[in-house]
Amino acid sequence: GPWRHAAVSGPHPSDGHNTRLYTPAFCALFVANLCTVASFGAFFLFPLFISERGGSESDIGLLMGCFALASALCRPWISEMIDRIGRKKSYGVGSLCMSLCVLCYLLLAGNLSDFYLPLLLLRIVHGIGLAICFTTIFTWIADLLPPHRLGEGIGIFGVSGLVGMALGPAIGEGALARGGFPLFFLTSFALASVGLIAHLPLQETFVPAPGSAPTPSFFSLLRRPRLARIALTTLIFGFAVAASSNFVAALVERRDLGMVYPFFLAYSGAAIVIRFIGASLADRVGERRLLPWGLGLTVCGLLSLALVEKEAMLLVAGLLAGSGHGILFPTLNSLAIRGEELQNRGKITGIFTGSIDAGLFAGSLLLGWVGDWAGYAVLFYLAAALTCGGLLLEHLRNRRAAGP
Repeated sequence: GPWRHAAVSGPHPSDGHNTRLYTPAFCALFVANLCTVASFGAFFLFPLFISERGGSESDIGLLMGCFALASALCRPWISEMIDRIGRKKSYGVGSLCMSLCVLCYLLLAGNLSDFYLPLLLLRIVHGIGLAICFTTIFTWIADLLPPHRLGEGIGIFGVSGLVGMALGPAIGEGALARGGFPLFFLTSFALASVGLIAHLPLQETFVPAPGSAPTPSFFSLLRRPRLARIALTTLIFGFAVAASSNFVAALVERRDLGMVYPFFLAYSGAAIVIRFIGASLADRVGERRLLPWGLGLTVCGLLSLALVEKEAMLLVAGLLAGSGHGILFPTLNSLAIRGEELQNRGKITGIFTGSIDAGLFAGSLLLGWVGDWAGYAVLFYLAAALTCGGLLLEHLRNRRAAGP
């Protein structure tokens, strides 16, 4: 055909003849993603830098929000690039961008007003770099997985991001305590550099043959009813993640519930355990049968946050919301790309990851406004209600699929 696999001798890893999951390439990409996400996760502490340099709450909101907005808006073009130049080159561009951007923060001197516009531009480029890495690596890993173990592979691979997200702030906080922001930025650079180096020995899994026919665009794929429905459910998932990640710390402080880390520890732990216990469920029973469970657990977690009054209830909320996350992310990802042609996977992964980012951005803005206006209980009730809407949509779709 007009498209060919590259750098694979014999059967391609995803052609069904190869049943191996934990190949050296899988492990190398696991390490690369863990370190790249850890580098990004350390920047959850970046508001401290903004405050130290004289920034206000609105400055923090703008400088943190433009990162996510840039990541979401550039997704169509990134997705096209992945299917045009290949996975390895795309990931190299993203990793190099992530590494160099972190070094550039070392050049910022003086008060925030002295470098506000350069910092805003740097945050935008940094967000684009993460979007390239995130979209590319999930496309790349899908190329390597046997089709009958797609859900299992994506679920286990996603553990790298969960671990990186937990380690990044902890490593960053330690560096900040020992050497201030210079050591903090150098440590984040070192993590991003490991992500860059880890992928270099790997071979490309896909390149288009010269003179191949044009493929469908990002937006033409998004208009397909199946992918549009998946994108909507994924956007709702991103909205729920915005609630359970961005507003819990303030809720804990407002209700005097002690430390917030038990919630995030329970959330991450539950998501990781679910990945290992139910890794192959999507491959055995189908993604559509798992989605209602993931959405239902997420709703229960959000309702628990609205009602929480005790520290023990906070732990329960983390377990429920984390379990929902552990099911929804790999299930929606594998559902989006299962059965799709290799030359469209970058764009389809871009639709999936871009929908999460759009939900995170919209959820952060809308829920923040609702929280200021009506309080945190209403904020979490609203997030739960919207997630219930996604649950209802999946229920109706499953009933239509089952027929009379």
